[in-house]
Amino acid sequence: MTKKMTKQKNIIKKRSLASEMKRHWMLYLMFLPCVIYFLVFKYAPMVGLLQAFKEFRFDKNIFQSDWVGFQYFIDFFTYHKSPQLILNTLIIGFIKVVLEFPFPVILALMINEVRNIKLKKNIQTISYLPHFISGVVAVAIFQRILAPDTGILNQILGFFGLPTDTFFMMEEKYFYSILFSYDIWKGIGWGSIIYIAAIAGIDQQLYEAARIDGAKKRHEIWYVTLPGIKATIGIQFILGLGGIVSTGYEQLLLLRTPGNMNVVDTLDVFVIDQGLSSGNYGYATAVGLLQGIIGLILVVSANKASKKLTEVSVW
Repeated sequence: MTKKMTKQKNIIKKRSLASEMKRHWMLYLMFLPCVIYFLVFKYAPMVGLLQAFKEFRFDKNIFQSDWVGFQYFIDFFTYHKSPQLILNTLIIGFIKVVLEFPFPVILALMINEVRNIKLKKNIQTISYLPHFISGVVAVAIFQRILAPDTGILNQILGFFGLPTDTFFMMEEKYFYSILFSYDIWKGIGWGSIIYIAAIAGIDQQLYEAARIDGAKKRHEIWYVTLPGIKATIGIQFILGLGGIVSTGYEQLLLLRTPGNMNVVDTLDVFVIDQGLSSGNYGYATAVGLLQGIIGLILVVSANKASKKLTEVSVW
């Protein structure tokens, strides 16, 4: 009896889905390009992950190449530089995902409190602009600012009687500060957009009720605004955790110099170096697959923990 009921329910669900698709066929037609995009550019390339377990040769395709099993994974974990690569990745990932995370939220809260509409739009536009600057141009700007003797920062130090020949881009101890400053300058405005949109959706009657109860501005932010965007903040943080082991390569390659490469070299940089520079496609694919698996585990674990503790989750 139970099996019959289950079968009937499945038939009803299929019929309801078919009827919904027939009724809203125009919406599904508009959604079709999105599905095709993900199938072609996201799912189809996953066939290339087979290279992580094969010795890829140019005279053979991926399927005809010989299997090597987990040899590439063993090679990576026995590589003498792998602990340093993992440590660098985790440190930079922590800076990007955790330390930089609150700043777009803070900017959104500050912009929300600006009552002059014209000033508010100008602040938003100025904060968004760096996002649209090419990474190459942005790094060039930082190199000019931090250049020894002629750089603005060194000139300011010289004004206070300090040495002006510091080459900030060549010293390891300054790299994390430079990376943090670069990311905040380039991404804080763009990252705040989603939070500004979430704040705009908060019921204004809640603010009025808070004011009637005698709440000051800081109380409104703490007890009305932040709880109102709690779900957005939680989801963004959960999704961001997946990138803690994937720090990006373009920015790091541009900021990389002979003086700071010991702290700049991460798993992403290593994958590019092994794959494109050395032609070890299987080895690079294996390391990239490891990053993906770790990122997936972090996102799933964070989502489960967040759902249990705060009732905020992605799914």
